[in-house]
Amino acid sequence: MTTDTAAALASAEAHSAHNYHPLPVVVAEAEGAWMTDVEGRRYLDMLAGYSALNFGHGNRRLIDAAKAQLERVTLTSRAFHHDRFADFCAQLAELCGKEMVLPMNTGAEAVETAVKTARKWGYRVKGVPDGRARVIVASDNFHGRTTTIVSFSTDPEARADFGPYTPGFDIVPYGDLAALERAMTDETVAVLLEPIQGEAGVLVPPPGYLAGVRELTRERNVLFVADEIQSGLGRTGKTFACEHEDVVPDVYVLGKALGGGVVPVSAVVASTDVLGVFRPGEHGSTFGGNPLACAVALEVIAMLRGGEFQQRATELGEHLHRELNLLVGEGAVQAVRGRGLWAGIDIDPSIGTGRQISEQLMERGVLVKDTHGSTIRIAPPLVIGKEDLDWGLDQLRAVLGS
Repeated sequence: MTTDTAAALASAEAHSAHNYHPLPVVVAEAEGAWMTDVEGRRYLDMLAGYSALNFGHGNRRLIDAAKAQLERVTLTSRAFHHDRFADFCAQLAELCGKEMVLPMNTGAEAVETAVKTARKWGYRVKGVPDGRARVIVASDNFHGRTTTIVSFSTDPEARADFGPYTPGFDIVPYGDLAALERAMTDETVAVLLEPIQGEAGVLVPPPGYLAGVRELTRERNVLFVADEIQSGLGRTGKTFACEHEDVVPDVYVLGKALGGGVVPVSAVVASTDVLGVFRPGEHGSTFGGNPLACAVALEVIAMLRGGEFQQRATELGEHLHRELNLLVGEGAVQAVRGRGLWAGIDIDPSIGTGRQISEQLMERGVLVKDTHGSTIRIAPPLVIGKEDLDWGLDQLRAVLGS
């Protein structure tokens, strides 16, 4: 570790809250799938900001869209209209096959908005008695870190010491349709799920699960809310991960890649019957749907409309999983899960923790991130080249001794 890196790490340690434990690399520049640190060393980004950078670092189309908007107007607040807002809402609604959009900034804000939407819909439309609405969620979920969201987390690190917790949530095992059905009551207003659980280690539900959730929720007049913040917008080879089972939820929760890695943009997208429950003053955000965010997101929508990125995720994802599955059973790798350009890899704990494997990969010029002990996640930008992907996999094999 050189002086510049050490000084930056020491300053961050001294002056920032220790709510993260980042790898000891200090990034100064980035382009495409590559990042360069303050010492000039290059690293292959195999995490892509947890899918926020699906289109790569410094994507020229997105940077140009942001620069053009920066010269015009960046913020009006929702006190006024601006000339990018209507197009953003209309085009995002069309991409989702819905009618209305409620824009926010971060993923957690969008999840909070979806919970508020479901509750208000439950009272105004379904007729649930006031204060009795309940939302079913899955164990091992990750939807953000607000007080309400951690109230229905099963991760002790995310939840401990933040009570008292928000009531109104029922937790069932992920992938268990029978448990979900048993948990439903006349007061259930929504089922909130990740189509693929990211933070849990890229857990893909059993075949037919999402379709079963869709059928149950439709039968019981319950909203199916799909948190596609990490799984959506091309990551799995489809625009939305729900599409792999031909499922259309009642509500999409979007974020991360919607801002193209340039600005935070999130949104709740649903039908008029659902989002139409809001009246002026009942919910909002100063920066939600701002002109800069809309300009960037409009370019993201245009890029997704062509299907190129979904196709890349499909083709490179098949290659990624084929190569990773060859490592299973060779000693170091116990299991591989995922879909598209997204994989969770369980490492034999006797080989090392996920953190140790991530640090060893960093030393070889590859950046990934661990989760839950000995699991690492791979989610490179969708623009990554096959040769670069193969080089990254070679470094993984070298670290694992495979």
